[in-house]
Amino acid sequence: MLPPLSIALVVGVLLPRALSRSHWPHRRPRLAVAVWNLLASALTASVSLTALRLVLSGVTECGPLLPDGLPDAGTRMWVALSAAAVAPAAFAAALARELVSAGRHRARHAELLRLVGTRRPELRATVLQHETPAVYCLPGRAPQVVISSGALHVLAEQQLTAVLEHERAHIAGRHHLLTAAAVACGRTFRGLPLAESVRTEVPLLLEMAADDRALRRCSRDALATALFAVASGQAPDKAFAAGGPSAVLRMRRILAPHATGSPAPRTVFVALTAAAALITLVLACCSVPGVTG
Repeated sequence: MLPPLSIALVVGVLLPRALSRSHWPHRRPRLAVAVWNLLASALTASVSLTALRLVLSGVTECGPLLPDGLPDAGTRMWVALSAAAVAPAAFAAALARELVSAGRHRARHAELLRLVGTRRPELRATVLQHETPAVYCLPGRAPQVVISSGALHVLAEQQLTAVLEHERAHIAGRHHLLTAAAVACGRTFRGLPLAESVRTEVPLLLEMAADDRALRRCSRDALATALFAVASGQAPDKAFAAGGPSAVLRMRRILAPHATGSPAPRTVFVALTAAAALITLVLACCSVPGVTG
C-alpha cells in the first residue's frame, strides 16, 4: 500500500506546489496543461490503487475473525475492485454534472442570443447590442463567438481579428472540456493542493494558449491593445471571455514575452510526472494478479 500512497502524496501535494511556483508554464501553456492533466490522472490512479491494496490487506487480516473464514478469491476481487473504482467514479460523476450544468447555462444564453443578437457572417460572430466592449464565445455542440456593438466601435480591424481568433482558439481546442475536467478534479479531491491549483491554473493557461494561437495571425501590439479594450467586458457563466480578471497578466506576457530560458525545469517536471504515471501503471498491473492470490 505504501508505494501508491507515496505517489498520491507526490502528485497531490508536492509537485503541484512546485509547479505553481514555476515560471515555465506561462511560457509553454499547452505543455503545462498536459502536465496538470497527467498529475490529476496519476492522483486518481494512485488513490484507486491505495484503496485496492487497503481493502485486500484488510480482508486478509480480518479473515480469521469472519464466521466463514477468508472470503473466496472472487469475492475479494469484487470488493477490492469496487473500492478501487470509487475515486474514478467520483471524478466521472463530478465531470458529468459540470458538463450538464455548463451545457444548460450555454443553451439558455444561446436562446437569448437568438432573440436579441444579430448574426454577422463576415465576422463569423453574433453581435449583441451593448455599449460595453466585450468579446466571448459559447463552446459546445453549436459554438459561436459573440461580440458587443461597443467592441466593434472601439476595436480597429487588426484588434478585432485578434480577439476573434482568440475566441476561435477556445472553440477549436475544445477548452470547455479541459475546464470542466479541472473543475471536476477540484471537487473530487477537495482539500489537496492539486485540486485548488488545477481549478485556478488550467483556465489561465488555456487563456494563454488561446493568446498564442491568436498571435499566429496578428501582432502582439494588436492583441494586447484589444485585450485592454475589452478587459472590463462581462461574459455569461461558462463562457470564455477575451477580457476578464486575467487580462492584465496576459497583456504583460504578450508585450514582454519571457526569454526562452533553460529547458531543464520543465524537463524535470515532465519527467517526474511521467515517471509517477508510469509507476502507477506498473503497480496497477502488478496488483491485479494479487487479487486472485
